[in-house]
Amino acid sequence: MPQLFLNEESCRSACEPLQAERAMTELARTAAAIQRADPVGTTLVTEAKLNELHIAQGHPIGKWFGNPRNQAAWTLLLKLRTKSPFNTGFPDGVDGYDVEYRHDGVVAEGLGAAHMADGLGVSLPVDARWDATTLMLERERLVEEDESEDGSGTEVSLVRVRHASARPHVDEHLRWIKASRDTAATTGAHLWEKRDRICPSLQFLPEVESQLRSLDALSVPVVRRRLLDLEEAVSAWDPDTQPRPPWGGDVRGEFESRKRLCWFTDLDGERQLFYLHTDYPPKPGRIHFRLVSEDRTVRIAYVGRKLGV
Repeated sequence: MPQLFLNEESCRSACEPLQAERAMTELARTAAAIQRADPVGTTLVTEAKLNELHIAQGHPIGKWFGNPRNQAAWTLLLKLRTKSPFNTGFPDGVDGYDVEYRHDGVVAEGLGAAHMADGLGVSLPVDARWDATTLMLERERLVEEDESEDGSGTEVSLVRVRHASARPHVDEHLRWIKASRDTAATTGAHLWEKRDRICPSLQFLPEVESQLRSLDALSVPVVRRRLLDLEEAVSAWDPDTQPRPPWGGDVRGEFESRKRLCWFTDLDGERQLFYLHTDYPPKPGRIHFRLVSEDRTVRIAYVGRKLGV
């Protein structure tokens, strides 16, 4: 179910009106191409209501769709489900108040929302910066003091967000769109039953089945996203050349004082340390796992409330 989050920074350029109109038409065609790949699930999420947007400085969208030559493209946009503001696209239990995203040093609410919601950022193609199928964002978020490296209670990391600003970009995302459609889950039971499709490269201890099946509905979309992130990292991992998978910014090790809580009986009956973890809302949800290099996999031991609290 691809949610498309419009990058508000791409709508604030000082370009010529004709360039703005052409860019808006291309964006409409790009969104329509995504909708063809998933006619039911595609939604456009914008900063303000669609008919209230500006597509460039001093150029409200009304000037664009009021032009007869743009009526076909406007009709394509009207066929999309739309909603605003950005936080209406967040998974249940996620409010975004504890995190800020920046692109090239500028706060990027729409692109950040796309990352939080496991969606796709879309931009008007008015600048070379937006001619990309992925963008790098700097994410700063609040964490518990014992989770930040310097004890400041904040964590800064670089994350990638999927992105499109032209129809050729859509081809790069078709596999993800299909996977999102086929692995949608609304309950923890669905997550467990679809695990071979969602994360075929991951392994689970037996106890995880009951933990997933009893998962709060608010947590299901984000836990699914975390499992997909781990799957993506493991799929790109070569243990012979890399000591660990190419994690995103959401994976970290447990502090020494808490590692005693992270021992679980592994599949072979031996006790093993599962100190790596990623979190999920509502806080303090955690997924604990360890690397199994000989099997080129991640083995998950625990999904639930932060251990020891």
